[in-house]
Amino acid sequence: MAIETPSDAPVPSALPKLDEIRRRMASHTDRNDERRILEILAGSTALELDHLLLQLDLRALLGDVDDRLFGPDNRAALLDLLTAERLGDLGIPARAALAAALQRGRTGRRDEQALRRIFLGTRGEGLTRLKNTLDRRGGYHDLHQLFYRDIDDDALREELLEHIAREAVPTGEIKILSDIDDTFYANWKDTRYPAKTVYPGVLQFYAELDRGPGPTPGEPGDLIFVTARPGDRLGLVEDATIAALAARGQPAATILAGSFTRLLGNRAIAEKKLENFLEYRRLYPEYHFVFVGDSGQGDIHFGQRMLELAPEVVKAIFIHDVVATPHAARRELAVGGVRLFDTYVGAASDALELGLLDPEGAARVAAAALTAIDALVFPSDEGRRARRLDLDRDVARLNALLPAAAEPLVHTEARSSIKT
Repeated sequence: MAIETPSDAPVPSALPKLDEIRRRMASHTDRNDERRILEILAGSTALELDHLLLQLDLRALLGDVDDRLFGPDNRAALLDLLTAERLGDLGIPARAALAAALQRGRTGRRDEQALRRIFLGTRGEGLTRLKNTLDRRGGYHDLHQLFYRDIDDDALREELLEHIAREAVPTGEIKILSDIDDTFYANWKDTRYPAKTVYPGVLQFYAELDRGPGPTPGEPGDLIFVTARPGDRLGLVEDATIAALAARGQPAATILAGSFTRLLGNRAIAEKKLENFLEYRRLYPEYHFVFVGDSGQGDIHFGQRMLELAPEVVKAIFIHDVVATPHAARRELAVGGVRLFDTYVGAASDALELGLLDPEGAARVAAAALTAIDALVFPSDEGRRARRLDLDRDVARLNALLPAAAEPLVHTEARSSIKT
C-alpha cells in the first residue's frame, strides 16, 4: 500500500540526507557520489524516501546518475530501487513526480520499463489520482503526450491501457473537453464581439461543470482543450496556448492539439479531434465527458461523432452558435443530442436541464456573465444592443427554470449601461 504523506509535511530525519544528496549533485557527480546517493536512498525509511523524492530535482538526479560501458550501472540500479524495490513506499505525488521526470528528454527502453512498473504497481483510485496528478502539473508533458508520443513501444502502451481499463473505478465526474477559438474567446468567425473577447460567463461555466451538480464539489482540474491548432515536437505551440489561456483567466489546462496534416477542411479538423478524444477516453475510462465547441469549424460533426462512437460516456454536446443557425436546424440537432446556444447563460440552462449543473451553479454562471458583459467595450451601439438582447433572453429562460423560491436574476437591462 502506497503511503500518503502531504508534500509539505516535515520529515526532520530526511533533512541531512536531502542536504547531502543536493551537495553531491551540485557539481560533477562521479561514481562515488552516485554510490553514496544510492546508499542514502536505499537506507531511508518509507517516509524519508517519499519526502526526498518530492524535494529533489528528479530530472537532474536521473541525469546525474549514469550507467557505464565499463563499470556500475548506477542509473539502472536507481530505477530498480525506486520503481521496483521501494515503489510501495511512495505516495501518489512522489510516483507522479518520478514519472514526470522519466518523461522529460528521450524516453529510452529502461525508462519505459520504469514507467511500466509505476503504472502497473498503482491500482484503483490511486491510479486515477496518479493520472490526474500528471495531467495537472501543467505544460506540454501531460498524460496524453506520455502515452501516445513518448512511449514508443506499442505493446507496452496497450498493456498499460488494458491495466487502466481493468483498474477503472467510476468517479461519477466528467471531463470537460472544449474548443478554444469562438468557444472560449472570439477569434475566428465570430465578429459580434470585439476581437479576443473572452465570452461572458465561459470561465464560470467551465468551473461549474467541473464542480458538478451535487452538494459535494467534484475534484477540480478536469478541463481539456481540444483544438485544431497543430502541435509540434517541442511542444512550443501547446505551451504558448496554455500561457495565452492563463493570461485570459484560465490556468492549468490540458491541451490536445491538432495536426498540420488535418488543418484544412472542417471534417478533417473534426476527425483529428475525434482521434484525440478516443485516445483520451482510453486514458480515463472512469469518467464521463462533455464537449463545448462552436458552429464555425467542424465541432458539430465532432460532437455527433462523439455521440455515435461513445454514447455511454458522452453526457452532452454544447455548441456556441456563431453562424446564426436556423431555429429548425437547431431543433433537429437538439433531438440528436447537440445543443446550440447563444450565450453561456443559455448553455447553463441546457446543463441545468440535463442535470449537469444545479440551480445555484447555473445562477453563478449567469451572474458572472452579467458582470463580464458590463465591462466590454463594443465598437457600435447596434452590436451592444444585440448582445444585450441575447443575454436578456437567456436570463429570462434561466429564471423560468429556477425553483420558484429562488430569487430571479437581474436582466442586463436593469444593470449599468454597457460601455461603447
